Order: sequence, then structure tokens, then C-alpha cells
Amino acid sequence: MSFLAGFAIYFIIWWTVLFCVLPLNIQSQFEKGEVTQGTEPGAPVSPQLARKAVITSIIALVIFMVVYALWDWVDI
Repeated sequence: MSFLAGFAIYFIIWWTVLFCVLPLNIQSQFEKGEVTQGTEPGAPVSPQLARKAVITSIIALVIFMVVYALWDWVDI
């Protein structure tokens, strides 16, 4: 697998995992009881995007390592 192909596969895995991680540990303004005037009540109070980006990177790396090992094992 070339570097560019590996990067492209990791990028796709990363974005897929991000959309799975985003809804975790979210509390909306409505649930918290602190709705800011002019905003959507379902908007998160603290989205913790940096933390979720790190978690996403770690999970995506593990998945990519499995994909790379299978790619190398099958020898495509």
C-alpha cells in the first residue's frame, strides 16, 4: 500500500468514526435547563470537540492497523 493510499483510507476511516463518536456524552441546552436566547434548544452545552477528535484518532488508528494488516496479509 502506498503512502497516499494509506492516508486516503485513514482519512475515510477517521471521518466515519468521527460521526460515530460525535453524539457520545452530549447534553443539550434543553436537558440542562440553560437555553440561550436565539439558539436551538437541542444544541449541545459543551460539545468537547478536541476530546472527541483525539478519541476518533485513536479508534481510527486501531481500525486502520487492522485494515493494513489484512491488506498486507492478503497481499493485494
